[in-house]
Amino acid sequence: MNRTCYLLGVVLICAAAVARSAPKDDPIAGLSADDLARGKRMFTAHCAVCHGIEGAGGRGPSLNQPKLRRVSDDRALFKLIQNGVDGSEMPAAWQLTDREVWQVAGYVRSVGRTAPSKLPGEPEKGRQLFAREGCASCHIVRGEGGPLGPELTDVGAARSPAYLREALTDPGASVPEGFLVVSVKTRDGKTVRGLRANEDSFTIQLRDARGRFQSLRKIDLVELKKEFGTSTMPSYRDVFTASELDDLVAYLAGLRGAQ
Repeated sequence: MNRTCYLLGVVLICAAAVARSAPKDDPIAGLSADDLARGKRMFTAHCAVCHGIEGAGGRGPSLNQPKLRRVSDDRALFKLIQNGVDGSEMPAAWQLTDREVWQVAGYVRSVGRTAPSKLPGEPEKGRQLFAREGCASCHIVRGEGGPLGPELTDVGAARSPAYLREALTDPGASVPEGFLVVSVKTRDGKTVRGLRANEDSFTIQLRDARGRFQSLRKIDLVELKKEFGTSTMPSYRDVFTASELDDLVAYLAGLRGAQ
């Protein structure tokens, strides 16, 4: 074999190796529509009892969002599904093959991003309304803003326009996970109301309207009220006109994180 043939053989072997490794490098990108449909069926059968239909949440956290708390990338998602989470109710998916785990992971990723849609409002006018009303004092967008409300950098990818409109007009209808309002009263008459940051059997930590964290021992409380269906965000139903709501929804729907 001459040198030219040898080099050609090496090139072909390397190309074949790259072709074989590409799906492994990004297995979700290589999934077909049939794979995702199978992933959905397995998710519904094994996962929806805790995570809700289409990942909307229940006993387990919601999964219909681009960023997942325990997951840094697709391989981490694969491992989480395959191995479960020690010390939690999340079991290992021992009954699924690697291929099936990737199919479920692909479906989870698919429900984490909504498809862009044509909306009646004007995003630039919505951006101006967002700034005018001081929404950034509570919400972070692209690294700027306050932490009292959910970050909105990729909210358009995570939530539908209908959800965004409802969040503006009836904020308590679907309070985001991690933003439960709690009010407490201590034995010495002190009252505190804020968002629950953490809670265990003996203590509860709240973040008040000024962003300050307060840790309270439950033994020192005479009242602890969890205000389900309540939001610290005001309703804008009577603040904005119908066209202004369209504009603001269009702006928020266009916030889709890194493109």
